Amino acid sequence: MKTIFDIPDLKNKKVLLRVDFDVPIKKLEVGGRGLEIVEGFRIKKQKEMIDWLVERGAKVVMIAHLHEDDGSFGELIPQLLILLGREVGFIKKVEDIEGYLANYPGVGLLDNIRNFPGEKENDPEFAKRLAAAGSPELVEGSKGFDIYVNNDFAVSHRNHASVSAITEFLPSYAGLLVKEEVTGLQKAIDSPKAGKVVIIGGAKAETKVPVIKNFVGKAELILLGGVVANDVLKARGQDMGDSVVDENYQELLVGLDINDPRLLVPEDFVVFDNKILDIGEKTIQKYADAVSRASVVIWNGPMGLFESSSFATGTQKIAEAVAESVAYKIIGGGDTMAAISKFRNIDMSKFNFISTGGGAMLAFLAGNKLSGLEALGYYNRE
Repeated sequence: MKTIFDIPDLKNKKVLLRVDFDVPIKKLEVGGRGLEIVEGFRIKKQKEMIDWLVERGAKVVMIAHLHEDDGSFGELIPQLLILLGREVGFIKKVEDIEGYLANYPGVGLLDNIRNFPGEKENDPEFAKRLAAAGSPELVEGSKGFDIYVNNDFAVSHRNHASVSAITEFLPSYAGLLVKEEVTGLQKAIDSPKAGKVVIIGGAKAETKVPVIKNFVGKAELILLGGVVANDVLKARGQDMGDSVVDENYQELLVGLDINDPRLLVPEDFVVFDNKILDIGEKTIQKYADAVSRASVVIWNGPMGLFESSSFATGTQKIAEAVAESVAYKIIGGGDTMAAISKFRNIDMSKFNFISTGGGAMLAFLAGNKLSGLEALGYYNRE
């Protein structure tokens, strides 16, 4: 996989930079108009790459997405200035990119890439338009971008035009963050089985179970919480009351030995309205003890309904145990980050590696090929 360190010279090079600006946002309360960034961790993680390119004389245009219903980047530009420490020019249409580059005023940002037809379909014609700086055809010389850089690990499991097809038209490289993510997560996979503890929780069992299957023979213990724990408990014959259990839990768990002693499930619970909403005190202690003995900890997904303070204790205690562990600690996932941000007493600097990827992190840890990395040649390495 080529990285930005393989680019010989960036002076005056026009760089199309894929960044991760998909952050939680909300409507401003005053009048209900406008948008506000709730948590800017992912945006701040892009600053190093942007600064690195600018300092070497590159002309940078960024592409990124928001969830389709969350509006335009145009409303967020002033907040990007605060988070990135630099002004960002707003480019509304693909057709406007060429003019922007011709009179380059500084780093630019194209509006929400997923609002353009062809992006999610991985349409090569749309990718070609992007590469050509908005022109319908690639033109030799001054028109078009010189280089494509993917610095958005979180979207690298998506087979989209600005992630995959674009690499057919431009010399393409992995950015600093993608390199960091791949190195950190590969370290987690390759680390010795002895002392490796994996914590899996949250609600999306269909993305979590493949990770469990991949790690069950590569980890000493796997600690389960959330819906994925409910699925395993249900499969073991436990009465789950009205707790959330996947309808297809039996199908999801095919190929996994649910009685494997390396799989730890909750022994006690916090129950409300006949639903399991958190792990209980005995389970918290058992999980915390396992974490304290670990040499490597990988955590994705909360233990319960942490959004409510009544059911956040399990997730908070596990977060504290992981933070205080002497192990090499890797955490990731949107809900995990949201939970830790809620618990003000936890020092984020105590985690060795924080992945910006949710689904991408899980797909990588499950051993799946990520289309964005494949397009950069990662899986061709010896």
